[in-house]
Amino acid sequence: MNAATDFMVDMSKVGSNIDSGKLSCAIFDPMGHVLPSKIVQGPTDDIFRIMYTPFEAGRHTIELMYDNIPVPGSPFVVNVKSGCDPTRCRAYGPGLEKGLTNQKNKFTVETKGAGNGGLSLAIEGPSEAKMTCTDNRDGSCDVDYLATDPGEYDITIRFADKHIPGSPFRVVVEETVDPSKVKVYGPGIEHGQVRESVPTYFNVDVGEAGPGRIAVKLTNSEGIPVDNLRVEDKGNCIYAVHYVPPKAGSVLTCQVKFSEVEVPCSPFVMTVFPKSEPTKVKVKGVNEKKKTPASLPAEFEIDTKQAGQADINVAIKNPKGKPMQPRLEEVSTGTYVVSFVPDECGTYQCSIKYGDKEIEGSPFKLEAFPTGEAKKCKLVEQAPKIQTSGSQSHLKVDAREAGDGAVTCKITNKAGSEIVDIDVIEKDGFFDILYALNDPGDYDINVKFGGKDIPNGSFSIKAVESIEQYSHSEYIEEHTTKVVQQTTQQRTKHRTKHFQSELVNGKSEVTYRSVAFEKLPLPTTGGNVTAEVRMPSGKVDKPVIQDNRDGTVSVKYDPREEGSHELVVKYNGEPVQGSPFKFHVDSITSGYVTAYGPGLTHGVTGEPANFTISTKGASAGGLTMAVEGPSKADINYHDNKDGTVSVQYLPTAPGEYQVSVRFGDRHIKGSPYFAKITGEGRKRNQISVGSCSEVTMPGDITDDDLRALNASIQAPSGLEEPCFLKRMPTGNIGISFTPREIGEHLVSVKRLGKHINNSPFKVTVCEREVGDAKKVKVSGAGLKEGQTHADNIFSVDTRNAGFGGLSVSIEGPSKAEIQCTDKDDGTLNISYKPTEPGYYIVNLKFADHHVEGSPFTVKVSGEGSNRKREKIQRERDAVPITEIGSQCKLTFKMPGITSFDLAACVTSPSNVTEDAEIQEVEDGLYAVHFVPKELGVHTVSVRYSEMHIPGSPFQFTVGPLRDSGSHLVKAGGSGLERGVVGEAAEFNVWTREAGGGSLAISVEGPSKADIEFKDRKDGSCDVSYKVTEPGEYRVGLKFNDRHIPDSPFKVYISPDAGDAHKLEVQQFPQGNIQADAPYQFMVRKNGAKGELDAKIVAPSGTDDDCFIQVIDGEMYSVRFYPRENGIHAIHVKFNGVHIPDSPFRIKVGKDVADPAAVHASGNGLDEVKTGHKADFIINTCNAGVGTLAVSIDGPSKVAMDCTEVEEGYKVRYTPLLPGEHYITVKYNNMHIVGSPFKVNATGDKLADEGAQETSTVVVETVQKVAKGGKNTGVHLPTFKSDANKVVSKGMGLKKAYIGKQNQFSICATDAGNNILYVGMYGPKGPCEEFHVKHAGHNNYNVQYLVRDRGQYVLLIKWGEEHIPGSPFQIDV
Repeated sequence: MNAATDFMVDMSKVGSNIDSGKLSCAIFDPMGHVLPSKIVQGPTDDIFRIMYTPFEAGRHTIELMYDNIPVPGSPFVVNVKSGCDPTRCRAYGPGLEKGLTNQKNKFTVETKGAGNGGLSLAIEGPSEAKMTCTDNRDGSCDVDYLATDPGEYDITIRFADKHIPGSPFRVVVEETVDPSKVKVYGPGIEHGQVRESVPTYFNVDVGEAGPGRIAVKLTNSEGIPVDNLRVEDKGNCIYAVHYVPPKAGSVLTCQVKFSEVEVPCSPFVMTVFPKSEPTKVKVKGVNEKKKTPASLPAEFEIDTKQAGQADINVAIKNPKGKPMQPRLEEVSTGTYVVSFVPDECGTYQCSIKYGDKEIEGSPFKLEAFPTGEAKKCKLVEQAPKIQTSGSQSHLKVDAREAGDGAVTCKITNKAGSEIVDIDVIEKDGFFDILYALNDPGDYDINVKFGGKDIPNGSFSIKAVESIEQYSHSEYIEEHTTKVVQQTTQQRTKHRTKHFQSELVNGKSEVTYRSVAFEKLPLPTTGGNVTAEVRMPSGKVDKPVIQDNRDGTVSVKYDPREEGSHELVVKYNGEPVQGSPFKFHVDSITSGYVTAYGPGLTHGVTGEPANFTISTKGASAGGLTMAVEGPSKADINYHDNKDGTVSVQYLPTAPGEYQVSVRFGDRHIKGSPYFAKITGEGRKRNQISVGSCSEVTMPGDITDDDLRALNASIQAPSGLEEPCFLKRMPTGNIGISFTPREIGEHLVSVKRLGKHINNSPFKVTVCEREVGDAKKVKVSGAGLKEGQTHADNIFSVDTRNAGFGGLSVSIEGPSKAEIQCTDKDDGTLNISYKPTEPGYYIVNLKFADHHVEGSPFTVKVSGEGSNRKREKIQRERDAVPITEIGSQCKLTFKMPGITSFDLAACVTSPSNVTEDAEIQEVEDGLYAVHFVPKELGVHTVSVRYSEMHIPGSPFQFTVGPLRDSGSHLVKAGGSGLERGVVGEAAEFNVWTREAGGGSLAISVEGPSKADIEFKDRKDGSCDVSYKVTEPGEYRVGLKFNDRHIPDSPFKVYISPDAGDAHKLEVQQFPQGNIQADAPYQFMVRKNGAKGELDAKIVAPSGTDDDCFIQVIDGEMYSVRFYPRENGIHAIHVKFNGVHIPDSPFRIKVGKDVADPAAVHASGNGLDEVKTGHKADFIINTCNAGVGTLAVSIDGPSKVAMDCTEVEEGYKVRYTPLLPGEHYITVKYNNMHIVGSPFKVNATGDKLADEGAQETSTVVVETVQKVAKGGKNTGVHLPTFKSDANKVVSKGMGLKKAYIGKQNQFSICATDAGNNILYVGMYGPKGPCEEFHVKHAGHNNYNVQYLVRDRGQYVLLIKWGEEHIPGSPFQIDV
């Protein structure tokens, strides 16, 4: 029935004169009506096909005549059945035999002659294959699918919910081989990179090309293969091909094939260049004048990257022709830096050879010119004329008044050889020259400054093995005195500054700069602090620990070795935050540029980290510094003009920072340093205090009217803002607003969009009423400095500043608790209580403008909370676009529940709601499956025991995403509400709607968290973390460096569960729970020992204690009294730890507020303009009664109000600053679909910029119903059905027996979707009992019980229409 069919007529035996026009056919249905039929030519000239479509079930008659004579067998009788026959369907095509990845695999499905039925297609396999179906309108459809991963796929084809022949089809999908995806790169195929006899290579990347064989053929100019080819597997489908090029001038051809096909750009042709080309060496850094200041380091750069491979040789001769030893350092591949100190004025000859050949321009001359004023130098400490060989001697030059330049010293023996072992150390403008004469003999000393001799700077000395051999006692006595004086002086210096080496009996001892770690924070619990230093030699030394009596300690250490040290500080045997600390120790007399100070080892977020660089007489110009770490750190430095440079940087996030100090582009000793910065990222808190002008509105208005009215005020400049209506003490209605301008304002008051009587009203604002931030007076120590864990107070006086709102926001290392109190004299006291030390920024605004001095920077000192922070970061890819008709999936993890209590439904953009299927993918992981029929944003509601799961309702976009960003990320799960020490706390994160980006997860609290992350590859992931200490933790979730909605989450982690896991709940209330009535349940202890406590938390957030009564030693009774409608949470704890499944969620009342039924729309959710009023409607029809909370987070506070309208509530607001505003709409503390909404404001700035500010309005809603006749209050979906296709059968439709269960069945599988209505009426009234059970796929089983004899009437309707046979008459 309802399916086209045909039969064939063979007229080959009629004779040669066949006339098809003489063939006639008449087909009659059971009612005797003629059915249309069609005669068409068959496969040959004498065979014809007759086609017809029967529309009714039953006996059909076919009368077939030729030349008005019935053909043999006519009339034929055909029995027509209703329904369909899936066995008559067939599927065929290459896509059902095998497939290839990443390309469309096609097949065809034919349903001709199979009757009416729905065709469903599904594919399952290693990847989520995208399937599309095209209806050919001829009883067939073309299907293609795109698989991304190879493997076995099952293709299921059902017709009328039954498999067609061959289904499910098992198809093996193989990887697509695509040689065009092969990438070849590397120096071995690059022009100019291939050089004679220099081994080279290139890479072949086949990662995206699929499986196949690589073939590489490398030939020279004569076509002979290069025989030293070697292939190395580097992993990740990358292969390196190594070879040694032949002689220069050869042309190499490299052919690369993949699966016998040449890859892109193959063959590659390379010319072999000579091994080295000195002419291509470049010298940089030598200025055009080729001049350099004497005594200061000179340097230049040699670039050999384009010159091949060879040895480099640099020779420099001073003005006297003597060779100098320059310093040559390779700073990167092929780049060298040459440096030397020109100690004399004159011309220096610089020769550079590459591969024993002079480079272009070599040798070149460099002129050293004098700098500074050498004549102003003084030799303040001279060396003795006679010295012991082998001992260290010392000269000191005062160059404080000599200007720019440096001291150089040259010591030569009589043979003209120079002494190399000379150290010159600069400090505060004084230069110390340290040298040792190893061999006895006569020496000449020449001391210069800036290339010129200093006064008395040239003299001779004598080195002897022993001074005793000389008998000049007077000279010896004078010399001895000097040594003693020098020793005393050096000891003093060592004690105070730890500077220079110490001479004792003519011998030198190396000294080191002492190290100090100041103010290391400790926990407040009390205990023992220990510290030890591990030296480079492996020895362990003990530093000095000093208690600062403020919750911190300082550790000081005098080093005894040079090199990298490690300081371990422990508190009660556990390392403190940041331990171990690493630091580098230099010998003061090493002669190198050195750095020291706390900023190289440790610091605190938000506080400047300081260190000092000693430049040893070189100018600060040669220094470069860099700080890399978790946050951008601004660096400031100051040249102290005494040979030291003070450096300061400000880290704003905790973590390890790398501090690099370079001198002349080379790291100094110990660089890079690693500094441990403790603390946390910046946190913000905000409070607002209203101050409005009030005027009285004429006329009498009732309270009911007041709710339906809204008001706005327009300033002389045109700025329009919402204002508030409220009942004054006099009984009149007052208008409350914040005046921003002088002059006449218009107040419009409207009811349902229309002005009320006398509206608009005129209000005049004078100068003293306009809020003026400059007239606000602030005072108090709390704006200058503060203490942690204490109220830091400041006072604000707005008495002379007119009317305006005061807003306070505080940003810093911790979220400071802010409180505001009114004083009797009309001023305000504001206090804030930070928990972490550091720098805080206090923004203070009045009438949307900063007060004088704002923002204030406050240094907060004191003890921190010693919170530990762990963070991971993962990249999230955007998921493929979902198409209409494709299988959609939303996954979530909820361990420890039963899937029977889970239910899901999907609401389309046109507001049609359908049930969705939930499958358990693995233990605790569930997937919601549905097939969308429309493009746009769908709402997926997932409920457990009739209550939304955390995160529900979800937004699911079919087609391209309309927006992206952190505001579209959702997170939910028990791990964001509670946890137990040592157990994994789990939660879900859904990033599908936010697009691609970076997801950062941090856990901060009393102990460090172990975080695990699992990507489900469908735009969602599950996260778990485990901590070792109980207490309050903050779980932060950021997407592209911006917090997601409601982040950070506060989570209380209970101590180890102990006996709490033994307890079980019994007789928990089920069914219809009503407010303002008592309920109870039982808790069995099962041998656990301890105390039970319980509380109930209402949807509004208020909590109430439960009444607990001991029944016996093992059983408690817990009684609770809900006072509101909505979802309540009952927290049951044993010894302070949640028992299993606590908190228990319970639904109170029938019309519970459903956030999935709330929708927001309007221009105010699109782009808006500053200074212009914007609005949007929140439709709460059919969503029940609840608390509606709307908040707007943006660059400044906005004036906003919320008024009741017919379909729900209208929110109006006026933005004052351009930028992104985030509008959050929550119903009973749950986000509605799409919340938070991102709205971009454009236009002029009408307020001062500062920290992000939040404006909020909260409304207790009333029941709202949609308009619409008899279905008022309920939005029925649009049904498409045909009652004539409903089939009913069973004895219960004809005859029934008293006192017995009579039954029948109804099949509406082919009748579309609608509601089944069944009713029965007898001689004395309705039937006694009636049971209707849905067996799935619109099949119903009906049972009824009757008590009286007689005739009954049975009505069965599918929607508004009777099914065939209804009403039925039944004899009992």
